[in-house]
Amino acid sequence: MEVDSVFYTDRSGKVTSNPLLDQLPSYQSLLYRRKSSTGATKRRSSSRARLSSSGSGKWGLSTISKQEEKQKGQTEQRPIRELAKCMAEKRRDNTQRLEEARELSSWSQLRRSTRRYLRRLRDDGQEWLSSLKLWRGDIHLIEGMFGTGILSYFSFLRFLVMLNLIIFLLMFSFVMLPIIVAPSASGNVTYKQNDGGVCSVYPSSARRGLVIFHEHITDLLSGGGFLEQTYLFYGYYKVDKIHFPKVTYNVPLAYLLVTVAYLFLSLIWIVKRSATGFKRNLVQDEDRFQSFCNKIFAGWDFCITNENASKLKRSSLLYELRTDLEEERIKQKIADRTRKEKCRIYLIRFLLNLFVIGVLAGCFYSIYVATVFSQEAQMNNIKENFIVDLIYEYLPSIVITLANFITPLLFSIIINYEDYSPAFEIRFTLMRCVFMRLTSIGVLLFSLWSQITKCKEEPCICGYNHLLYSCWETRVGQEMYKLTIFDFIIIVAVTIFVEFPRKLIVKHCDCGLAKWWGQQEFAIPQNVLEIVYGQTICWIGTFYSPMLPAICTIKYFFIFYIKKVSLVNNCRPATRPFRASSSNFFFLVVLLIGLALACLPVTVSVAQINSSQACGPFVNYNTSWEVLPTTVSQLPSQVQTLLYALSSEAFAVSFFVVTCLAMFYVIALAGAHKRVINQLREQLVMEGRDKRFLIQKLCQAQKLSAVKSPVSISQPRRSSRSSRSSPSYHTSFSNNFNESVFLAHPPPDSSTHV
Repeated sequence: MEVDSVFYTDRSGKVTSNPLLDQLPSYQSLLYRRKSSTGATKRRSSSRARLSSSGSGKWGLSTISKQEEKQKGQTEQRPIRELAKCMAEKRRDNTQRLEEARELSSWSQLRRSTRRYLRRLRDDGQEWLSSLKLWRGDIHLIEGMFGTGILSYFSFLRFLVMLNLIIFLLMFSFVMLPIIVAPSASGNVTYKQNDGGVCSVYPSSARRGLVIFHEHITDLLSGGGFLEQTYLFYGYYKVDKIHFPKVTYNVPLAYLLVTVAYLFLSLIWIVKRSATGFKRNLVQDEDRFQSFCNKIFAGWDFCITNENASKLKRSSLLYELRTDLEEERIKQKIADRTRKEKCRIYLIRFLLNLFVIGVLAGCFYSIYVATVFSQEAQMNNIKENFIVDLIYEYLPSIVITLANFITPLLFSIIINYEDYSPAFEIRFTLMRCVFMRLTSIGVLLFSLWSQITKCKEEPCICGYNHLLYSCWETRVGQEMYKLTIFDFIIIVAVTIFVEFPRKLIVKHCDCGLAKWWGQQEFAIPQNVLEIVYGQTICWIGTFYSPMLPAICTIKYFFIFYIKKVSLVNNCRPATRPFRASSSNFFFLVVLLIGLALACLPVTVSVAQINSSQACGPFVNYNTSWEVLPTTVSQLPSQVQTLLYALSSEAFAVSFFVVTCLAMFYVIALAGAHKRVINQLREQLVMEGRDKRFLIQKLCQAQKLSAVKSPVSISQPRRSSRSSRSSPSYHTSFSNNFNESVFLAHPPPDSSTHV
C-alpha cells in the first residue's frame, strides 16, 4: 500500500487503505503540508496527524468515549431539575437514581443525602444573596426594555457604588471610628504638634458675628467655613496616637496604610472584573469571519421584551454589519492606496493632530489660569456678592466642565477628515475624550501644587507656602469636594433643563427643525466618561477628604435613578450599538486608566511634598511617608531584619527575576494555547469540508442508484426492514454502489495501535 494513504487495521490485523477517504479535503491538505515540510515523516506520525485532522467520526473513539463517560458522571451529579431534558426523561432518571440509591450502603446513602442537602443549602444561600443585590429589579427592568448594552452601564454604576462604600468603610473603621470612640472608651488622645512657630498657625475659617443665609450655602458648596474643620477634611485629624487601656493606636500609620489599601483594593477588584471581559473581547476580535457569524447567528438579545427596543436592536445589528463591511471596504481601499494618496492622508492627519494638541494645550492653560486666579481671589478675600463669590470658588470647575463639553464636539468633527475606519473612529475619539477629562484633573492639581510649593523667599521655611496655605491638604480636599459637587449639579441640570425640554419639543412640535434635532440619545461612552471622571476625583480626594467616598456613594446612588428616569422618559438608545462584553471591558479599562492617574498625585503628595505642620495627622513628620520607617524602627529587631530584607535590592531583583520567569511561562503557555485554538479552528473548517465532500459523494451515489435501479422504488418494505439493521445510506444504494468504496472496513478498535 502507499505510505500516504488512509489506513485501518482489519480483523486480522492487516493494514489496508480506503480510497474514498483518501480523497477527503482534510487528508489532501495534510499531504500538501507534509510535502512542504523538510525530511521524511514516519507512518506513525502521519497516522496521528490524520487522526487529529479528521472529524468524520471514525477516529479518536477512545478519547470521545472517555469524554462521554466524564460528561455522564458530571450529569449524574447534577440535580435533575437542572438537566436540559423533557419531563419524561427526568422522571426516568429520577427512578433510575432511586433504584441505584437502594443498592448503596447506609453510609453511602448518608453521604449522598448530606451532599445533596449542602448543595441545596448553598443554592438557597446564593439565591438569597442575589436577591439582596442593589437595584436588582430596576436593572432587570432596564435589561428587558433596552438590552444588555445599556444594562452594562447601570451594572458598572452599581459596581462603583459598592466600591466607594467599601472605601468609606475602610476610612471610617480605621481612621474616624477610633477618634470618635476614644473619649467614651477611656482613650488618652495625644496631639503632638510642633512648637508654636509660624508653620503651626492654622487660623479658623468659621464665620463670626451675624452670618447671612447665603453664606451658609456658599460654605456648603465650597467646603469652607463651618465645614473646613470637621471630619470631612484632612485638617481635622490632628491626632497622633490614641492610648487605649491595653493598646496604643497609631493614627498616622493607619491613615497611610488605609490610603494604600483602598488604592490596592480598587486595582485588584477592577482587574478581576476586567479579566472576563478581556477574554470575551479577545475571542470576538480574533477573526472577522467569526465576527460576522456571531452577529448573524448569535447577535440577537433575547432579554429584550419591548417592541421599540427590538426594532432598535434590529437596526443596530444592521448597523454593525454595515460597519464591518465598511471596515472591509476601507481596508481594501488602504491596501490600494498609491504613495501620493498615502502622503496626502498622512499630512492631513498630522495637521489635524497638531490642531488637537493646540486645543488641548489651550484648555490646559485655561484651567491653569483659572485655578491661579481663583486661589488668589480667595486668599485676598475678595467679597462682592453671593453669585460672584460662587463663581470665584467654582471657576476651575466651570472651566474644566466647559472644556469637557466643547472638546468632544470638536473631536467628533475632526475625526471625519482623518479617514479612519468606523470602529477606530469611535475608539480614537473616546481615547481623546478620556485623555482630556482625566488630564484636566492633573492640570488642576499641578496648578495647586505650583502655588503650594512656591514662596516669595526661596527655599520655603516650612517646605510649602504657609502664608497662603496653612493647611494645604485641606485646600486640595476642598477643590476635589467642589469638583464632585459641581459634577453632580451639572448632571442634574442637563437632565432637567436640556434633556426633558428637548423631549417635549420633539414630541409636541411638528416643525422640521425639531424632527431633524430628534430625541436625545443615551450615549453609553459619554455617560461612562462622566462617572469615571467623578471616580478619579474620588480616588484622589479620599486622602485629603476622608468622607469623600461617602459623598460619592450618595452621588452615584442618585445618579442611578436620574439616569434611569432620563433613559425611560427622555432618551432613546444610541444608534451606534455597544455590546455588553466589549462595553464592560472598555469601562474597566478606562477606569483602570483613571486609577493609574489617581495614584500619581497621591504618591507625589505622600512622598515628595512636605506635610502641613499646622493640621492633620502627619504634623510630626516632614512627609507623610516618614511615618512608615519611623514605625518600623520601633519594632523588634527580628521583625526589622525581616522587613529590611523584604525591602532590600537583593530581594527586589530576585522577585523581579521570578516574576519575569513566571511572565515568560504564562506568555509561552498563552502562545501554545493560541496555536491549539488555531489548529482547532482549522480542524473545524476541514470537518465542514469533509462533510460537504461526503454529502456530495452520497448524492452522486443516490443519483447513480436511481438511474440504474428504478425498481427499487417499488420495494419500500424490504428496504425498510434492512434499514433497521444497517445505516440508511447503506440501503439506499447498497445494490448498485460498491459499499467497500464508501466504507471499506469497520472502524478500528480503540485498543488497536499501528
